[in-house]
Amino acid sequence: MAFGQVTALWRYPVKSLGGEQVEQIDIGSRGLHGDRLWAVRDVKRDVTATARRIPALLGATARYAQPLGPDAGPGNAPEVEITFPDGSVVSSSDPDVHKKLSDLVDRDVRLTALPPVDDTSLHKLSRDERENTTTAALRKDFGVTDGEKFPDMSVFRVTDLATLARYSTPPGMFVDLAPVHIMTQTSLETIGAELGGADVDVRRFRPNILLALTNPDDGLPESQWTGGRLSLGGAVLDVTMPTIRCVVPSRAQPGFEVDRRITKAVANRAGRCLGSYCWVATGGALGVGDEATLKESKNRVLADAARRTKRFAFGVATSAMERLGR
Repeated sequence: MAFGQVTALWRYPVKSLGGEQVEQIDIGSRGLHGDRLWAVRDVKRDVTATARRIPALLGATARYAQPLGPDAGPGNAPEVEITFPDGSVVSSSDPDVHKKLSDLVDRDVRLTALPPVDDTSLHKLSRDERENTTTAALRKDFGVTDGEKFPDMSVFRVTDLATLARYSTPPGMFVDLAPVHIMTQTSLETIGAELGGADVDVRRFRPNILLALTNPDDGLPESQWTGGRLSLGGAVLDVTMPTIRCVVPSRAQPGFEVDRRITKAVANRAGRCLGSYCWVATGGALGVGDEATLKESKNRVLADAARRTKRFAFGVATSAMERLGR
């Protein structure tokens, strides 16, 4: 039985830039077709730039110049057009695009296409990225003050932790972790209520899919879906973990300003998690208005036990990091 429907879809042609809203799209193993086929490379640090560390990236938006063919993907990134805060539009085929992006973020960067899947050169962790996994750096990324606890890292699967230990982004993708990010309108409204009834723009959270539920029984419904299977249109998604939130939702984007209250509201009301990450079990077509159904996990007890074990291990590791970092 349908319990909701798709109300909005987004893809982000360039990682950490604003994206484009679509009415229909195909979903494959690496997520929504055309999602994050480009990224911005920080030349000096030799890392894939993110809005966590370079918030000015969110001031630009990207769209594809032409409809995408079915072969668009790793090793074949079609032309994108980037709109800058001054209103100018520059194509990825224009040699000046690198200077324009560098001027935007005030450092030397280059627009970089997603390489073929077997080329991991742009995904491997650089020395700079390894050095920026200190407690202080992580606290800054997540907006965690000295008196606050880190997010519950036990939500990560062991396989995902292994990937994060070797790569800044999974090979074949420029996403941070999972290929699809979903949110519900209910959770968005819950955070708005935490802010005194504010209307929080969903673009702050950069989901791929926004769902409206028919009769939600919780203020943060997708936080209960981990381990379940979500059917949307012709696609089936495995809900793998809640989305741990960094400081990006508080950043300014075209149409709204910085609002640091959002980071605090998500921490207080949702334990720093809002939305869910998903992997694709079955690809298919998806459109706005398509029905959503959920098959809940039958192994919740085992999953909870595994999380408790991981939570203990992370608690010990975090305590050690805190002591060593003083």
